[in-house]
Amino acid sequence: MRQAEVTRNTLETRISVRINLDGTGQAKLNTGIGFFDHMLDQIARHGLIDLDIQCQGDLHIDGHHTVEDVGIALGQAFAQAVGDKKGIRRYGHAYVPLDEALSRVVVDFSGRPGLHMDCKFSAGSIGQLDTQLVFEFFQGFVNHALVSLHVDNLKGHNAHHQCETIFKAFGRTLRAALELDPRSAGVIPSTKGSL
Repeated sequence: MRQAEVTRNTLETRISVRINLDGTGQAKLNTGIGFFDHMLDQIARHGLIDLDIQCQGDLHIDGHHTVEDVGIALGQAFAQAVGDKKGIRRYGHAYVPLDEALSRVVVDFSGRPGLHMDCKFSAGSIGQLDTQLVFEFFQGFVNHALVSLHVDNLKGHNAHHQCETIFKAFGRTLRAALELDPRSAGVIPSTKGSL
């Protein structure tokens, strides 16, 4: 089973993450930021990944440490659960619309971290989530999952819709990239022989 557990405790956050890449999309989420929990739920449901994320962060300051550190811990959990990457499809992409908004997300489980994100949110916050922190979440994730990730909001004027299309597309993209390919069972999907 492709599962992992990660604990990250700092002076700013106390986080536990459990994931099952071959789950059914079940989620237990408590970060203290309601809209952020809603976005993490999109990853679980659209990626068919079971997620259990519990975080106690210094929200009396702001949400930055909570959102960034959850991204870091989740990235670490993905790296552990994927392992040597034998048999995965490696690449994934998805376009997801929501009313007027449309986003595209593309991932490569390359072993090399890189993030390109182009999203001009129409509002500075959605609920208690500062929209600047969406980038910080994905930066933490890619640095520790060791993936190349492109996130583009192509259309949208409602920040809630913009953000939700991004996270839904991210979940769908992970599902596609991590799917086991029966034609490449036991094979690392790289001419290098390792990722």
